[in-house]
Amino acid sequence: MISLQVNGSLYELDADPDMPLLWALRDLLNLTGTKYSCGIAQCGACTVHIDGRAAQACITPLSHVVGKTITTIEGLAENPGHPVLLAWQQMNVPQCGHCQPGQIMATSALLDEKPNPTDTEIEQALDGNICRCGTYPRIRQAIRRATQLKQGVES
Repeated sequence: MISLQVNGSLYELDADPDMPLLWALRDLLNLTGTKYSCGIAQCGACTVHIDGRAAQACITPLSHVVGKTITTIEGLAENPGHPVLLAWQQMNVPQCGHCQPGQIMATSALLDEKPNPTDTEIEQALDGNICRCGTYPRIRQAIRRATQLKQGVES
């Protein structure tokens, strides 16, 4: 049995320690907001937080997350007033939406670490997150808006 703490809840899973976290989240816990896309950590669609840091769930074995805190897009969505979620809505970012959970999770981790990131820091933090639809300009606008919201600036 493997114990996982996901979105504030403790789960006991009968799973192989080498199983990727992504499959445990989607198939065993029915948390399907974290998306499968490439399976080799090249696209960022499966980004989650592990102890507050962005990580790709598709290549993270369960054995590496035992005793750590995991947050998925569903966990972030438990706070509908989260600045990143609000900014994404205000800037109307999603097009097809497939990459958006990963983009949001990467952005949230970035802003937790660097509340007012530079353009270079944004590019570096989201470098591994690919958007098939090319909504990068709206993503960048939303990141700037989320920064304002976190600082309590209305606009």
